Amino acid sequence: MKFSGKAFCIFFGPTPASQGDEIRPASAVNIVGKVAVNAGVFQSVQNGATIVVERVE
Repeated sequence: MKFSGKAFCIFFGPTPASQGDEIRPASAVNIVGKVAVNAGVFQSVQNGATIVVERVE
């Protein structure tokens, strides 16, 4: 299975490509940061919702 395209992903748990509890993307990614809060908050975000991503110094 091969995926490509423009996307911004926030990984916060196992993915379909994961083995066990690891977080594994389906294709190569560029890591630009880490979630600085409890990532469980993302479980309540609905499809199409707007979220704000801010840089933390």
